[in-house]
Amino acid sequence: MTAPALQLTVYGTPGPQGSKNRNAAGALYESSAKVKPWRDAVKSAALDALHHDDAWRPLDGPVLLDLVFSLRRPKGHYGSGRNAGQLKPSAPYYPISKPDLDKLVRATQDALKDAGVLADDSCVTDVRTAKRFVLTGDDTLRTPGAVIRVWRLTDPSKEPTP
Repeated sequence: MTAPALQLTVYGTPGPQGSKNRNAAGALYESSAKVKPWRDAVKSAALDALHHDDAWRPLDGPVLLDLVFSLRRPKGHYGSGRNAGQLKPSAPYYPISKPDLDKLVRATQDALKDAGVLADDSCVTDVRTAKRFVLTGDDTLRTPGAVIRVWRLTDPSKEPTP
């Protein structure tokens, strides 16, 4: 694999998409208030990245998405009083609570489609994902957000052999 077709760093609180609720009138709405701001942030970052590329066309062939979400640690992971700002020994290294990783991927894919990065999210054939707390590993950010890489995949049977 060569360099990604597109690489983005998106800042903001990743919002999950998928669960819906009904209001009193019966209309459906997203259960997470974070999904719209997140999708807007991803779309904006993608549009900014593509702004100077007049040759860009939405990807319609097989695509690999590599997504690393950086989440804020809950306040309960930190001590209080003179230990304020220090992680408790019992604080988990990995974020095992909500939001669900698959719902973060769904919101991000839809935003990439809306921005014209993908012709349709059905062209995504491979996904590598991770959700981490900020500053806890490779590709994690200093603040909540995500590092997004999009690769075009080629047909291995059509690649020249060395």
